[in-house]
Amino acid sequence: RYSLFYNHLKNIEESEGGLDKFTKSYKTFGVNQLVEGGIYCKEWAPGAEAVFLAGDFNGWNPFSHPYKKLEYGKWELFIPPGEDGCPAVPHGSKLKVVIRAQNGALLYRISPWARYVVRDEDKVNYDWVHWNPPQSYIHKHPSPKRLKSLRIYESHVGIASPEGKVASYKNFTYNVLPRIKDLGYNCVQLMAIMEHAYYASFGYQVTSFFAASSRYGTPDDLKEMIDVAHSMGITVLLDVVHSHASKNSEDGLNQFDGTDSCFFHSGYRGNHQLWDSRLFDYANWEVLRFLLSNLRMWIEDYRFDGFRFDGVTSMLYHHHGIGTGFSGDYHEYFGLHVDEDALCYLMLANHMINSLHPECITIAEDVSGMPALCRPVAEGGGGFDYRLAMAIPDKWIQIIKELKDEDWNMGNIVHTLTNRRYEEKYIAYAESHDQALVGDKTLAFRLMDAEMYTNMSVLMPLTPIIDRGIQLHKMIRLITHALGGESYLNFMGNEFGHPEWLDFPRIGNNESYHYARRQFNLTEDDLLRYKFLNAFDRDMNRLEERFGWLASPQAYVSEKHESNKVIAFERAGLIFIFNFHPYQSYVDYRVVLFKYKILLDSDAGEYGGHQRLDHSTEYFSEEYSHNYRPNSLMV
Repeated sequence: RYSLFYNHLKNIEESEGGLDKFTKSYKTFGVNQLVEGGIYCKEWAPGAEAVFLAGDFNGWNPFSHPYKKLEYGKWELFIPPGEDGCPAVPHGSKLKVVIRAQNGALLYRISPWARYVVRDEDKVNYDWVHWNPPQSYIHKHPSPKRLKSLRIYESHVGIASPEGKVASYKNFTYNVLPRIKDLGYNCVQLMAIMEHAYYASFGYQVTSFFAASSRYGTPDDLKEMIDVAHSMGITVLLDVVHSHASKNSEDGLNQFDGTDSCFFHSGYRGNHQLWDSRLFDYANWEVLRFLLSNLRMWIEDYRFDGFRFDGVTSMLYHHHGIGTGFSGDYHEYFGLHVDEDALCYLMLANHMINSLHPECITIAEDVSGMPALCRPVAEGGGGFDYRLAMAIPDKWIQIIKELKDEDWNMGNIVHTLTNRRYEEKYIAYAESHDQALVGDKTLAFRLMDAEMYTNMSVLMPLTPIIDRGIQLHKMIRLITHALGGESYLNFMGNEFGHPEWLDFPRIGNNESYHYARRQFNLTEDDLLRYKFLNAFDRDMNRLEERFGWLASPQAYVSEKHESNKVIAFERAGLIFIFNFHPYQSYVDYRVVLFKYKILLDSDAGEYGGHQRLDHSTEYFSEEYSHNYRPNSLMV
């Protein structure tokens, strides 16, 4: 694998003038405004017989501006400025690349490198709009320094409002970012930013890879949003989709030059059977140029601080993980079933990012457990900084769905939370957007279900279901946060137990926005119990910021007692003690500890607990051996 990576890197150096020049192609491909007023256009369309540019600027004449054919399927066009020196293609004008296919047909396409595409309300397809404002947004604040402890708030701009509509970048900037900051998260991971024609795809059916979604606002609005986040010390990551692309051809990459291939494998290999989407040909030189330049554009133009790579498992294997289970046996990761070209692309991507922007962070969404994916490329690894601990949310769902409280297995919980390769960093999470989607349930909804509609008021008696749900919601999130990895992630709204599911407007729900929103207002109502969960999540993050357990070595688990249902462990100079017993509390419970003062208590009144512990007391240990340690005390 390293040899393949090295050969690619060597070829880039020899034929393209180096990785820096190769990945700057986003500044030359597409339609680009030159300083002197002219327009330079460049496309890669190897299957085209001829290429033209048409639009508002030439009265939509499909033949007046032909491209010149270059080597290797590339085409270029220079349009001089007007006699008055004004740009030949004005800002805001609509454009199309016109492809004469091999069968003679004329195809009107959006450039794969288009920076801004919009859809009129009365239209189905998107239109390409030339984005070249007289004054672009100028960033005022530097990017935050690379974080040691990463507390990620996974977000979707469009649903980030209690109102039933598509929310905006401006709304997120001024209403949501302050909330994220107050909750103690230091990183926001943005979904559905790359333009996608189908809103209900959650942003995972990308049609325009270089365009920020216009349904939330303009490119400058997004730049301002990131700049304001940086002013708050918040790192901003992009959920990047390079694992597949939408099948749309009118406003997507599919059949751009009239052929079945171009950016993708042709035939069966170029189609994802479950996602109904196209699969990139990572062995193709121009595909590498396109994808690597795409990453660099998001970093340099918008100032994103890194990426969460979606669908990495699908990329890594020819079977795309379909109908395949992973046990951890090493034969599952090495063999002809591994797509070495895709893995090499990921290595190149991480090498480029680390070389040109070493402050940036990359995360792999891989369910297979590919070894060394988060080790440096120089070691033969994939080069990612973090990987998602995807087994953890599955474990919590399985426990809540299948087991009675008295049957919870403490050893199995600890094993799931600590089962990770040494020196590969994992992002722990109890739930993400996957669990919030329609057809699934969030932890809060699984725990409290229908009673969330009737019994979340503090004016109502605290029922056993709501009591159990609130307490377990806090405990599950804290033990995941503290024991499960080297970073922590939460999907927006789940921190306070957001009721119901997430469902985007579609034919199946009569195009309703009722479930495509986040009801942040629930936490601001003093008469609702959501405020307790919100406060606990905030103080949990603030405590981590103070002590930094995510950046500390893995925890030492001193107790996992099955009959008592107690788990105790040490990390970052703190001891965490959890009592998962459904009905038994303990006095004088001996644990390994030198000094004891409560810093965070899920049973505290401000978190909806029963206030059974005295926070003013400070305890000291005695020389009494317990669990192979010389000192212990009673709690």
